[in-house]
Amino acid sequence: MLPIRNSIDNINIIVMPSKTYKVNFEKNKVKGVFDEIKSLTQAIYKILITKRYKYEIYDWNYGMEIDDLIGMPKEYVKVEIEKRIVDALSIDDRIEEVYNFEFFDIHNDRCSLCVKFYVKSIFGQFEFSLEV
Repeated sequence: MLPIRNSIDNINIIVMPSKTYKVNFEKNKVKGVFDEIKSLTQAIYKILITKRYKYEIYDWNYGMEIDDLIGMPKEYVKVEIEKRIVDALSIDDRIEEVYNFEFFDIHNDRCSLCVKFYVKSIFGQFEFSLEV
């Protein structure tokens, strides 16, 4: 019987391209492709607007829960949204860090907030904002 050789010298790590289809969410159309930061920005948007646990097509780690925050005090919501965004985005291995959260009231509306934060990724750093 020949001995089994356990060697990791010949392993090549290949980084897959980050290309994805360019989706216009407002017009429900797909046209063109994105890569790197633009692709990641679209992925972040999709993760954050998808309700976690609602769709069978997605893993239970995909998406974010926010329905239970409706009607809660804004200071509580801000703390929870920050935690939930960090948790939701932790599934994407292109993201290294999510930080520097800021919240803004939208049109003095009691039910809506705009959240702005920074993302450090393998492609570089960028700012992201979303209405919640």
